[in-house]
Amino acid sequence: MPVRPHTYYDFTISLCPVCLKRVDAKIVFEDSQVFMLKKCNEHGSSKVLIATDIEYYKNIRNYNKPSDMPLRFNTSVHYGCPYDCGLCTDHEQHSCLTVVEITDRCNLTCPTCYAMSSPHYGHHRTVEEVERMLDKVVANEGEPDVVQISGGEPTLHPDFFTILDIAKQKPIRHLMVNTNGMRIAKDKKFVERLATYMPDFEIYLQFDSFKPQALKHLRGKDLSAVRLKALENLNEFDLSTTLVVTLQKGLNDDEMGQIIEFALQQRCVRGVTFQPTQIAGRLDGFNPATDRITLTDVRTKILEQTKIFQPNDLIPVPCNPDALVMGYALKLGGQVFPMTRYVDPAHLLNNSRNTIVYEQDEQLHQHMLKIFSTGISVDRVGDDFKELLCCLPQIHAPGLNYDNLFRIIIMRFIDAYDFDVRAIKKSCVHIVHKDGRIIPFETMNLFYRDEKQEYVKELRDQIHAVPQ
Repeated sequence: MPVRPHTYYDFTISLCPVCLKRVDAKIVFEDSQVFMLKKCNEHGSSKVLIATDIEYYKNIRNYNKPSDMPLRFNTSVHYGCPYDCGLCTDHEQHSCLTVVEITDRCNLTCPTCYAMSSPHYGHHRTVEEVERMLDKVVANEGEPDVVQISGGEPTLHPDFFTILDIAKQKPIRHLMVNTNGMRIAKDKKFVERLATYMPDFEIYLQFDSFKPQALKHLRGKDLSAVRLKALENLNEFDLSTTLVVTLQKGLNDDEMGQIIEFALQQRCVRGVTFQPTQIAGRLDGFNPATDRITLTDVRTKILEQTKIFQPNDLIPVPCNPDALVMGYALKLGGQVFPMTRYVDPAHLLNNSRNTIVYEQDEQLHQHMLKIFSTGISVDRVGDDFKELLCCLPQIHAPGLNYDNLFRIIIMRFIDAYDFDVRAIKKSCVHIVHKDGRIIPFETMNLFYRDEKQEYVKELRDQIHAVPQ
């Protein structure tokens, strides 16, 4: 009897990457890798690599747990995921991090940009519009874990600081600004004013590569000097910063270890977030067949390129284990001590909220959970680390504080190629649409930006036209 070249593992719903219609998909193991097999009646079959580590892929199911819901939902289910976003009543996860885009404008026209921003596109939101967007987040979340002010380039907004003042008056636990760093590099007074919003405030700084050619490919110009000057200014004021690296295979995936080592030397940097390129928006010179990089590729390369982390240091995050990997380390006396390996995964799953920012609790394991966060205000958790020292052998650390914390995050934003409805339903990074809907980051960029919403209506009409 003939034997299939793969081992069947699971079934899910995906999308045709051409027409974005839902299609059945099989998850299979072949040649030590994980593939998604799917077929569109119109555009034929496709085979998509979704993971390069079978054991890690199987292990992520051990990190699933009951989801936390928002206080309210915003849309009903009529057409099925992903055509009802807003959040719909079938969505499985509240907003761990919510992006509020205050402008469409940018001072760059990056060849890689999920929002397709440029100096000549779109407009600034009014202060009133932005406050309504913030109020939508508060209505859904009560006390939102993390709100990220973004764009376009948010620092271009003429009322930027007015918006920050309004945001700080809301019951938001942690506020971020997502920026390319150009204004931060040029204007030290601007950085000094930003620092007044600490604690519970952070800069999410674009930092893709040290190589001029890679930066030109991703951002349209060599921004090396801009990045270094921005960090110099942020270091001067010790303004909490995360470096954000957009990754493409063969372009800058050989620099992850170098970026981590560099980040560890920066006073202000609390960690690095690695984001494989989502196939959405503007993607000049990107080939989906050769340039895609999987979450497990990124994890493996971090382990290969640094001596800091072991495999049990970089683990799935329970709120969406398909899409998030996280590891923590302690910086002490010029050395780095990974912490994640000392945490029993059961601590991540039992008696805790399903979030990437964990509630305070008197129990030790919930203090441990609290540091597992993509956006937590590390300025306020120093006392808790003293309680963690029982788990960190032979470390003497009097006066431990936020300067000692360093985190690595891999944040995978799923697109039409690797779309898996199970992971989309657990998406916890959301964007506030200008009409007030709160939409998963992934589906916002695929379906719900201005130029794409008419096509969503066409897909919905086709669904209604199919006899039940």
